[in-house]
Amino acid sequence: MQIEALKLFCDIIRFRSFSDSAQANGVSQPAASQTVQALEERLGVPLIDRSRRPWRLTSEGELFYHGCRDILRRYESLETRVKGLPLAREAQVRVAAIYSVGLRHMKRYAQEYEALYMPARVHLSYLPPEKVYEMVLSGAADLGIVSFPEARQDLVVLPWREEPFVIAAAPDHWLAKARSADLKSLTGEKFVAFDPGMDIRAEVDRFLKRHRVAVDVVFEFDTVEAIKQAVEIGSGLSLLPRPTLDREVQAGTLAAIPLRGVGFVRPLAILRRRDALKSPAVTRFIDLLRRPEAAHAVT
Repeated sequence: MQIEALKLFCDIIRFRSFSDSAQANGVSQPAASQTVQALEERLGVPLIDRSRRPWRLTSEGELFYHGCRDILRRYESLETRVKGLPLAREAQVRVAAIYSVGLRHMKRYAQEYEALYMPARVHLSYLPPEKVYEMVLSGAADLGIVSFPEARQDLVVLPWREEPFVIAAAPDHWLAKARSADLKSLTGEKFVAFDPGMDIRAEVDRFLKRHRVAVDVVFEFDTVEAIKQAVEIGSGLSLLPRPTLDREVQAGTLAAIPLRGVGFVRPLAILRRRDALKSPAVTRFIDLLRRPEAAHAVT
């Protein structure tokens, strides 16, 4: 039973996806399925209940999964010692993220990683989207985090999480007290938008056009922070991902009104260079970001 097979099995469970784990491990989806089947044949028990949609772990699969995670952690530690690699250097992870991912959220992941893998360090850089792509492609960053990711042959794009858009309003705006609002309520309202040319601006414009909602764009900015400040002083409304408003909603300086009857989300993804050497440190940090409980903790 090879270590690679155990890691692939654990990734399938962590990602809740055969295709995503296959991509992360550089194998085909059929190969990932065959690996699980081979493990089941060796153990003589089913590990995954495929009769359900979505599929679930069996009780035997649950036991095997937690045992494999312990084995992999021990093996990685042993492998590092045997190879004589300096743990401090080996455990470094360089992450380039767009500004709106949030310093507080990313710092929390970095602190947890550093506590788990002392003396590991996570180096965070916050940049415009195009700079994030440049950092990853040049090798200056191990990972990038962007919204509305572009498909590129030289990059591996791993879905991370989806954040619902809400209407951002000043506390004294007539919409601020609403539990939810129809998208049509934006019609004719003064609107604070992202700069033209940004992917998120294009997506918001398409969304509004698809629902035949015309707004009056009064200001355009290249960061969420600038948009929030303009909305706070009453310059207009905006559509922003809900987690980016956490601090202001708690402080009472902004209201976040859910959209009623329509779904609009911002997909966030993790980027890594396709030809980059596989690093245990980078893999561990990706696993930390993509674990199910982490995805829910920030929304």
